[in-house]
Amino acid sequence: MDVLYFAWVRERIGVPKERVETDAVTVAELVAELSAREDRYAAAFADLSALRVALDQELAEFDAPLAGVREVAFFPPMTGG
Repeated sequence: MDVLYFAWVRERIGVPKERVETDAVTVAELVAELSAREDRYAAAFADLSALRVALDQELAEFDAPLAGVREVAFFPPMTGG
């Protein structure tokens, strides 16, 4: 699946997008796999309350299943203004 990173998440990880092969069943499991890769991923995912996730461009929760998902995007909360 494609994993996209936006704003400071992209800055910490160092890439805007990557292709990931995973056995993760939920978003939380994917985050755990990514966090275990390197310190830069661990830093980006250290505080999940500061992150939002979208699955195939639909907002989702971290316990959402990944079955059939083609794209996962991580980004900070959006604010109006």
